[in-house]
Amino acid sequence: MAARIPAEERLTNLVVALMATEIGLTKQQILDNVSGYRQRADAGTRSDALEKMFERDKDELRSLGVPIETIGDAADPNDLREARYRIPQAEYDLPGDIEFSPAELAVLRLAGSVWSAESVSGDAQSGVRKIRALGIDGDEPIIGFAPRITARDAAFTPLQDAIERSRVVSFDYLKPGEDAPRRRRIRPLALVDYEARWHVYGVDVDIEEDRTFLLSRIVGDVVLSASTFDASLREGAGERALSGLERVAAENSALLEVTPGTEAALRLGRRATPATQGIRVPFVDLHILADELASYGPEVRVVEPAPLRAAVIGRLRAVVDAHTDSEAGVSA
Repeated sequence: MAARIPAEERLTNLVVALMATEIGLTKQQILDNVSGYRQRADAGTRSDALEKMFERDKDELRSLGVPIETIGDAADPNDLREARYRIPQAEYDLPGDIEFSPAELAVLRLAGSVWSAESVSGDAQSGVRKIRALGIDGDEPIIGFAPRITARDAAFTPLQDAIERSRVVSFDYLKPGEDAPRRRRIRPLALVDYEARWHVYGVDVDIEEDRTFLLSRIVGDVVLSASTFDASLREGAGERALSGLERVAAENSALLEVTPGTEAALRLGRRATPATQGIRVPFVDLHILADELASYGPEVRVVEPAPLRAAVIGRLRAVVDAHTDSEAGVSA
């Protein structure tokens, strides 16, 4: 089965292809050769569906300010049956008086390298190579490390695919404190990374309300259905999802006492505000924060809220019990 190329990669590949030609490419040449369309054609997607996809992509790029030029028949410019498309480099290139220092080019390259191969296919790495071609010869040091964004949750790839194809999905979702997972059906609109955890934002089909789900709580496989939804629902979905998560965090905070100079002080301090007694840390999910705080052991003491304190104590007691049982087994 041919690999599916995410929409943003397909758009990037289209821009690169249209910039690489002086005479332009016909629609058929684009559909046959540009990565993102080619894979769909190989998978058996109908030609009329591919043409509609190209028209949507063309409109989207133009709305972003990309100057796609349509070249019709010289004898009849209105005849677009054999039209060719190109992006005039003179209209798209950066002004000649703009220059990048090696450090600035290194930052651009670093930005292009952040996404790991788990979430972006090999075709997208050509973008990184093009940044490198701007003038970087070898790696420039950027504060000693290269960050990576990974997609460890198994649900990430099928959800990304469903979003691109505007397909309704279903999955089992297990919330803390529940004995069994509940089946959820949503129109997935965006995947967002918040506080180093992936969430899917969409519309719960059964109640017709917006919902955000933590990918790590999805149990089993994500199932794509045959039902589709209007792709326009995805517009601005990522921003809405992040705004919703930020509102929840603003309404919930934990008062913590943290030992200075520890890992807990460093990590929690980045997102905390000073308080009369310790620091206040906003949070979206009590159970996720409890997991984090328990991992710091004696470096953190929860002052409030009481449910968070109880959750952390419960986790620490479970660790003690596990070690006690382990030692008892060795003694026996």
